[in-house]
Amino acid sequence: MDRLAFEDRAYINSRHDSAGGRGINAACVIHSFGGQPVAIFPSGGRNGKRLEELLAAHGYPTVAVPIRHEIRTNLTITDKQGLTVSLNETGPQFDKAEVERMEKAARKSLDGAAWFLLCGSLPPGVPSNFYARLIDMARHKKVKTLLDTDGDALREGVEAGPTAALPNQQEAERLLTRPLVTRNHFLDAVARIRAMGPEMVVLSLGSRGAVGAAEGVLIEAIPPRVEVLCPIGSGDALAAAFAWSMDRDGKFIDAVHWGVAEGTASATLPGLRMASLAQAQEIYRQVEVRRID
Repeated sequence: MDRLAFEDRAYINSRHDSAGGRGINAACVIHSFGGQPVAIFPSGGRNGKRLEELLAAHGYPTVAVPIRHEIRTNLTITDKQGLTVSLNETGPQFDKAEVERMEKAARKSLDGAAWFLLCGSLPPGVPSNFYARLIDMARHKKVKTLLDTDGDALREGVEAGPTAALPNQQEAERLLTRPLVTRNHFLDAVARIRAMGPEMVVLSLGSRGAVGAAEGVLIEAIPPRVEVLCPIGSGDALAAAFAWSMDRDGKFIDAVHWGVAEGTASATLPGLRMASLAQAQEIYRQVEVRRID
């Protein structure tokens, strides 16, 4: 938009459709960084066909799991100043057979995988322990897991002991049922969440970067000041770059560093666009990483 204004007229400068969702965004980043993702997603109705068409142009393998109902469309509206509104539909109701098909597709795709990213909210009809079950499934196949969700799915997921959990500030506040305001609150939050089950925790803080906790490690990563054009999707970019870096060399501190760099770089781009490796590298050199004793 030229500007976002309430009770006044505003004009659309441009619009475009893109394949979306936390997992899709993460797969796009990993693919652009030279990784080899496989995106697993539900597909139903005309929206599902359009999603599959958009993904076919991305150049990485996908697994479309058919469902009866139309998949949702989400709207992201942003203006020239970076003010952004995200409007998400609730999505279709899943039945038991559709949930089982999603789980079967995930199980099959885990063969030969290094990391399994569990991204996004759960649709109506999907039990809140769905991600927890998949984490346990991946553990038996010796596949590392990254959990990026909210609500009961996050609570039950972290208790299942994923390799990494990456909530943002609002998700962590809901999980811990307390506001997080100060730096000490953030550092305490990652320690508390890690004590719930995950091996590693990264708390995404938007323009303030992130704090992370792992075995014997407590860090904060502070990004440079940038002009933000659209912050939506930057958390997905952070999670993807974190997993990519962990798969590359397994160093937690550097993975948080890369995650903050990619998330920050993506926020500087208009619309739902993920930053390239070259764009992330430029920000990477400017991110300050501090180890907390």
